[in-house]
Amino acid sequence: MAVLGVDIGGTKIRFGVVDSTGQVIEDHVVPTQIPLYPYLEEKIVEFLQNHPQIEAIGIGTRGMVDAEQGVITFETETLPGWQGTEVKALLQKATGLRVEVNNDANCAGLAENRLGAAKGFRRTVCLTVGTGLGGGFVIDGHIMNGTHGGAGEVGHMILYPNGHVCACGRPGCSEQYVSGTALRRFISEQNIVDENNELVSPNRMFELAQEGHVNALALTKQFTGDLAVVISSLQAVLDMDCVVIGGGVSESADGWWSYLLEALEPLLLKPLEVRRAKFGNEAGMLGAALLVWTEEN
Repeated sequence: MAVLGVDIGGTKIRFGVVDSTGQVIEDHVVPTQIPLYPYLEEKIVEFLQNHPQIEAIGIGTRGMVDAEQGVITFETETLPGWQGTEVKALLQKATGLRVEVNNDANCAGLAENRLGAAKGFRRTVCLTVGTGLGGGFVIDGHIMNGTHGGAGEVGHMILYPNGHVCACGRPGCSEQYVSGTALRRFISEQNIVDENNELVSPNRMFELAQEGHVNALALTKQFTGDLAVVISSLQAVLDMDCVVIGGGVSESADGWWSYLLEALEPLLLKPLEVRRAKFGNEAGMLGAALLVWTEEN
């Protein structure tokens, strides 16, 4: 069964043809355009004309999703007009194919659970540490969606009451402390600069920490300590057997992984497997395709 997996981000949309073994046969990236839906439909119809073997479509997207209805229930930050879009019904009508829709972090979690770093584990939490902080919970092979599609919104757990105000309007959300955006804010506040007196990237900041830069090391320990608290809190609720960490910030994990494990050790209530994600940029697209697979596939 060939499936079209679509991963919708704030700046780009990735399309991939995925076969029944989870192999990506072909993929294609286009820039995101607003208004999103008519553009998305146009690109998908065009893609299907060139790939008639596709039998179903899986969509992974930013924002909260009512997976049963395939409707975007909340997204106000980067995709204006996307909230409220009945993606499943509209695309099924336009293509005549089965369509499934879910949150992009949920899709990444599904990919890691079925085919990636968490394969063989029954209860997986996938954390995507990138521009923000996302989460996907996969229990016995199925995504935990929640009543309004809001399960797994780890980035909006309150980490510091009355803390930095989040884009959602509430103060102290965890993604204001555990994300690439947060790291850049902290780097600016600490004025961690390179030899040209320019602010360093988070990746370079982690390298400086390894080299003994005092402020960079303190910031690295703050970041990993906060991430450890998030993981510990999730364990208290879900008692998962595996945590997979992906997203853009995880690409520099060599610089901070040991600090995370050190911070986690006294906080964990029970043993927990903590792994780096297997899939990088393909995770959301691959997981989107997996949405339409049956258990037999």
